Amino acid sequence: MSLFGKKKEETGKRNDSPIKVLGSGCAKCNQLENAAKEALSELGLDPSIDHVTDFAEIATYGVMSTPALIIDGKVASYGKVLKKEEVIDLIKKIRG
Repeated sequence: MSLFGKKKEETGKRNDSPIKVLGSGCAKCNQLENAAKEALSELGLDPSIDHVTDFAEIATYGVMSTPALIIDGKVASYGKVLKKEEVIDLIKKIRG
């Protein structure tokens, strides 16, 4: 296993993904999801991401502004669309 989590062949089901995008499915949410997938691919990680659209579940993270990016259960960003490089930096920061 790498420093950044599970490699593609080690991952389980999609809903076990440690990376989540929270949002209604709007264009900005989809842009963040695409940037996160690109970042994961560049890091050699499984690009599977959960896109959570249920507002009750979103609220459990304390997020009131979407899109939001969750990495390993931690709110990494909310209220803006990140670029791929920004997502990479956040993954490295959170995962050490």
